[in-house]
Amino acid sequence: MVSMDRRWIPLLLALLCLMSPLNVLVSASESTFYESFDESFEGRWIASQKEDYKGVWKHEKSNGHEDYGLLVSEVAKKYAIVRELPEIIDPKDGSLVLQYEVRLQNGLECGGAYLKYLRPQEAGWKPAEFDNESPYSIMFGPDKCGATNKVHFIYKHKNPKSGEYVEHHLKYPPSTPSDKRTHVYTAILTPDNQVRILIDGEEKKKANLLSADDFEPALIPPKTIPDPEDKKPEDWDERAKIPDPDAKKPEDWDEDAPMEIEDLEAVKPEGWLDDEPEEIDDPEATKPDDWDDEEDGEWEAPKVSNPKCDEAPGCGEWTRPTKSNPDYKGKWYAPMIDNPNYKGIWKPQQIPNPEYFELEKPDLEPIAAIGIEIWTMQDGILFDNILITGDEKVAGEYREKTWKGKFSTEKEEEDVESPLPGELSGFQKKIFDVLYKIANIPFLDAYKLKIIDLIEQGEKKPNLTIGILVAVLVVLLTTIYKLLFGGKKQPVSALLLYQKYVAVLY
Repeated sequence: MVSMDRRWIPLLLALLCLMSPLNVLVSASESTFYESFDESFEGRWIASQKEDYKGVWKHEKSNGHEDYGLLVSEVAKKYAIVRELPEIIDPKDGSLVLQYEVRLQNGLECGGAYLKYLRPQEAGWKPAEFDNESPYSIMFGPDKCGATNKVHFIYKHKNPKSGEYVEHHLKYPPSTPSDKRTHVYTAILTPDNQVRILIDGEEKKKANLLSADDFEPALIPPKTIPDPEDKKPEDWDERAKIPDPDAKKPEDWDEDAPMEIEDLEAVKPEGWLDDEPEEIDDPEATKPDDWDDEEDGEWEAPKVSNPKCDEAPGCGEWTRPTKSNPDYKGKWYAPMIDNPNYKGIWKPQQIPNPEYFELEKPDLEPIAAIGIEIWTMQDGILFDNILITGDEKVAGEYREKTWKGKFSTEKEEEDVESPLPGELSGFQKKIFDVLYKIANIPFLDAYKLKIIDLIEQGEKKPNLTIGILVAVLVVLLTTIYKLLFGGKKQPVSALLLYQKYVAVLY
């Protein structure tokens, strides 16, 4: 029998632990994870036991289908549930495809329906402790509430200099479909640092993970930053223009002259009824039978316009009208001249950024679990067919197999059934999808909240669709005109006028 030095035993045990399936790290190209929810999720998925998460998860069929999913069953609750993956997936090498289906069976006015792809947690962490603080690698999926209407794509990246994790948010993400059909969301990450967002297999957004134009904040920090210790000198003058110190107010400048004066040339119109009041007691009004003078006071007839005044140029005491005062000049101010001491707008000096680093590609964290942690005002949100793979073709095959038939059936049923009063037709839904995209255009940020509010009114009152479309297009075109040619016209006035119109109708 071969003897073994006892000193090697701890090392061998450590190697065996590292080789355990629970610690296997594989690339997405070597593994495909799929959750169909055909069977009960109990045991595989662990609901959070944290106090905040009162929402109850259920294993239910999708309306009109025999297909099961994971259901948000109650309104106005927080939900959290997690499933640990059998193998930890490393997204660094090759492609990574994240895909899942969600159906908003009762719509979505305020809430999320996104997934969190969790990185390995700290030692001792338990799935029942999952909450919004559990660190993730990627967050992906729809979210809608108030001015927010987007399909999130966020990745957390560790700064190699500071050691801190930073969330990097996709800029100008696609909007969430507003209907109640099953939709499939796909995020495809490729080795060339590209990420593509697909909704129902159609590309809606393409971005570069390293680009400052596509993610905020940018992954690569700036090389230099303003010196936090630098202070503006006390004698630094930022005024480009100053009042002329040598200017004097003209002697004939009267600051007290009124803006308007009485028109001395005006004459009283012929036929003016000086002794007639503009209003008289209503001759047809009578004192109510139940009027009590002691309790209600002396009864007075309501006033009506004096009919004699309707036929005359006017009634009552005539006074001359006013006109602009030709001698009015207002308060005198010294004219502005170039400031000889002007130094420009002060900025702190730039210094090397201690947190600056360079990367050829993001160092994405491994994915060890999938979590759903949301707050929503709606029930009926159904999650299904969650997939992680390294092959875009595999994702397409799953869409064809699990999603396409359901979506086609739902669309056919929707097209057959004419919309009930207060419901949106398929055409109207397309219009509102476009309007949500218009609201997210960067140069309309100043009007975004008002546009979103108007769109949401239209979703509740479909008969206003065309009017809202016109109002938003007026804002868009007016803003473009203003950007091109300048001007003081405020495009938001179109929205305000239409909101007043809606208020009158309803």
